[in-house]
Amino acid sequence: MSIMQSVWSLDDKQPLQLDNLLNEKELEDLLCEHIEILNNDWLVIGRQVRTSANKLIDILCMDRDGDIVIVELKKGMTPREVTAQAIDYASCVEQLHPEDFAEIFLRYSDGNKTLGDAYREKFSNDLDEDAIKQNVKMVIVASKMDDSTERIITYLRAKYQVDINILFFNVFLHNGQRLISRAWFQEDAEVEKIPSTQVSVNWNHEYYCSFGLGSRTWVDAKKYGFISAGGGSWYTNTLKMLSTGDRVWVNIPHTGYVGVGIVTSEAQMARDAVITVGTQKHPFPELTLKGNYGLDKNDPETAEYIVGVDWLYTTSESKAVKETGFFGNQNTVCRPTSAKWDFTVGRLKQLWNID
Repeated sequence: MSIMQSVWSLDDKQPLQLDNLLNEKELEDLLCEHIEILNNDWLVIGRQVRTSANKLIDILCMDRDGDIVIVELKKGMTPREVTAQAIDYASCVEQLHPEDFAEIFLRYSDGNKTLGDAYREKFSNDLDEDAIKQNVKMVIVASKMDDSTERIITYLRAKYQVDINILFFNVFLHNGQRLISRAWFQEDAEVEKIPSTQVSVNWNHEYYCSFGLGSRTWVDAKKYGFISAGGGSWYTNTLKMLSTGDRVWVNIPHTGYVGVGIVTSEAQMARDAVITVGTQKHPFPELTLKGNYGLDKNDPETAEYIVGVDWLYTTSESKAVKETGFFGNQNTVCRPTSAKWDFTVGRLKQLWNID
């Protein structure tokens, strides 16, 4: 079933005329300058990136999670070969290392900015090198699609969880202006988190937590029994996934794993949070804290949130555990479904003598 797009004028009661003059170069220029047309959580890190197979990727992006997004532009109908081309590009990207992406971005920015600086500027957070390339996603941007390509992509997504999608666009004329519309072939491509680089396994019911430093400190969290995220819905939404009784493993980006514990209280605004220390309950604002947790913020959308944790094991930052093959992710909390996460949890259980 082909996806058709049309835009109607409510005043003229007529469909707008299609503009067929947009070429791939103009489309590429537009998207590199305004990647939010495709997804506001993407950062362009390269353009016309040459692969090891001596082919050129139109646009290479990184999302907030550190996942790599391959964007292939096709102005006309997408033949079946485009799907194979996108997968070929993904296989080449799989061979790259964090320093390769850093170099790609330096070329893209003409040496004026580093990848870490650009990521921090866009997402207000430090880029975790361990989280780069957890997933490689493929997006074909096209005005229409043939039935064969539709069947192939549907099969790859449903049967093998391949993160490939098509974003349809069309350009319309209205009062001398050109308007662009977009529609995803399958909307969930923007939120799927199944790793494409690893064997997918059943979730082991162990939660991962990225405890970013900055205004908060691990010394506070370790002493009083809590985890937290910076103010803002993106940081706190995943924190709200945790329920009482869940076990969570804590990783400090760029440092390593520092603790594991059982959730004792669900996410609460810092100014209203109550933490159990020993057998006594204490209002969070009354604790002697080294960090700044936005206790003066009243807006639920921008406030810091706190989750109480009964630690089973903790260690200092200087003794954090970081080994090759360990899982990392930019989300404050997630439920990984990868063999890498099973390996990480199994290894930490051995090191910390956790049942």
